[in-house]
Amino acid sequence: MTETLNILFMAAEAEPFVKVGGLGDVAGALPRALRGLPPEVVEGSVVDVRLVLPLHSAVKADTYGIRPLMVFPLPRPTGDVQVQVFEAALDGMPVYFLSGDPINSSGSVYSSDSALDAEKYTFFSLAALALTKELDWKPNVVHANDWHTAVACYALLLKRWEGEFSGVTSVLTVHNMPFMGPDISLNLEAYGISMAQTGLPEWARALPLPLGLWAADSIVAVSPTYAREILTPEFGCGLQDYLHARRESLNGILNGIDSESFNPATDPAIGVNFGIPTLEKRALNKNALQTRLNLPVDPDVPLLGVVSRMDPQKGIDLIPKALKKLKDLNWQAVILGAGMPKMEEDIRFFQTEFPERVRAEFKYDAGLARQIYAGADMLLMPSRYEPCGLSQMIAMRYGCIPIVSAVGGLKDTILPNDTGFLFEKPTAARLATAIKKVLAIYPDHTRWQTIQKTGMSQDFSWDKSARQYFQLYQRVSAQLAKKP
Repeated sequence: MTETLNILFMAAEAEPFVKVGGLGDVAGALPRALRGLPPEVVEGSVVDVRLVLPLHSAVKADTYGIRPLMVFPLPRPTGDVQVQVFEAALDGMPVYFLSGDPINSSGSVYSSDSALDAEKYTFFSLAALALTKELDWKPNVVHANDWHTAVACYALLLKRWEGEFSGVTSVLTVHNMPFMGPDISLNLEAYGISMAQTGLPEWARALPLPLGLWAADSIVAVSPTYAREILTPEFGCGLQDYLHARRESLNGILNGIDSESFNPATDPAIGVNFGIPTLEKRALNKNALQTRLNLPVDPDVPLLGVVSRMDPQKGIDLIPKALKKLKDLNWQAVILGAGMPKMEEDIRFFQTEFPERVRAEFKYDAGLARQIYAGADMLLMPSRYEPCGLSQMIAMRYGCIPIVSAVGGLKDTILPNDTGFLFEKPTAARLATAIKKVLAIYPDHTRWQTIQKTGMSQDFSWDKSARQYFQLYQRVSAQLAKKP
């Protein structure tokens, strides 16, 4: 008999509908990968994943064929709140969009007003749970992501205690631990939801991510190394002791990348397509990148690439300091990204100091990013912390060799000296030492191409991640079924 595993996948953003950061990539790709798992993996089961998102003002309803489905009341002691439900499909997967006054009044995906965001995402999380009853579709697993939907795990547990949602388990994926969300105590109270005795530190008891971490049946960090890191004071953001007590429920599952989209053999954004058998064609993309950015065209100069937010987390401030230490060596650098004004200002000054060697573009340009992956020789990622990281995986796919700090998912995705280069504890001096080492290897074309080809051969597809999530869903569902 065929069994159906119903998964309600909740997120604040998802490609292609709306994307602000890496969460949008994950929420757009993982549910589809789960639905596409082959029969031999799901052992005859049917995986029915349904995605639910807020109907942000940035979502273009006409573009994606989003249409009204229903309206229902979300109970609240002072008066019900109406939930407008819209639906669309993504590669055959049902996608639901929820709207209502709390979402409409907030505007952007993430507003600068913590009170508005607290109300929006509390409403959204509770409405998403209620939606399953309106659809008469019972999930086996509610999969929440980051603080925005962590409230759903908390509310689900309390409702299970009250006899509702029996047999429904929850998984919470942590993409970025420091972002715990605003105080939601008043919001929960407004919807008649009590504050449980959680044992969380006092400062964390009313924050959505800690509440979700307390309530979720299973916790996932977006790489195995990050799962270990958040158990330490350096990365645990004050919750390391609490997470340590829950370590049996903590898993590390690496994110993937869209291997079809990020394919140098077919990518329309790059000038010349290439693959492992035609790696020599890659040099034409380096030439095109140097030409586009008005850098001296030289096939022999090592070209360093950076595709990143300008943010302290990413360690971008270390790059000018490191490269200045190497000013007597031959290199060029191209930097793409936007963010903190002070960091942009420092990069601008760096460009004026090395006008023949450095180019910076202060924006996010998806096409140029792909041209950097396809044309630069090396990618710099000196992150101070990096839960997973996608750029290093994309870079390897395009034969661009990563030089990265040994943190989080960077450590899990790079084979030291075989697909890229790692350095411990991100400082300008250590980054400079790592770059100097790689610059010395660069003239050895045979070794360089071996590293490129090994990196291009790695499997970073979402299929791999989806298999691990499917096994996790099965495991947590079975564990809940055994509980009295």
